[in-house]
Amino acid sequence: MLKESKAKKNISDRELSITQVVNAPRELVFKAWTDKKMLAKWWGPNGFTSPVCEMDARPNGKIYIDMKAPDGTVYPMGGEVHEISAPEKFVFTSAALDEDNRRLFEVMNAVTLTDESGKTKLTLHIKVSKIKSPGRHHLKGMNEGWAQSIERLINLVE
Repeated sequence: MLKESKAKKNISDRELSITQVVNAPRELVFKAWTDKKMLAKWWGPNGFTSPVCEMDARPNGKIYIDMKAPDGTVYPMGGEVHEISAPEKFVFTSAALDEDNRRLFEVMNAVTLTDESGKTKLTLHIKVSKIKSPGRHHLKGMNEGWAQSIERLINLVE
């Protein structure tokens, strides 16, 4: 569970950093980010599911996820893997897609995992760029959405 007392968050309108110590081994936390079956179980805010979750976890590999909201609305997301170094680093881009699969904005995501005596210090830093006008409303819930997603990841691996 993501607790304010244990989580460090630095938030701006285009960047977000979350640091959290997870009571799980680093290899398992890394797998939760890179294995599509595990990723589908936690990706997205509370109440969302990922009925389509594709992950080619290698440099230049593609990522595609359909996030389905509780009301049934599907939010497609695409991206690419830029760097992967098991079990300590995973860097990828992600982007919300419009109905024609055009990117509404781009997010550079850098996940760093550090072993801390059998626990894992997870640091996520994201930076948003290339924002198009129709994508602005998606970004309003980004901070809370990431906080909920990380909480779901922690619940999965702990």
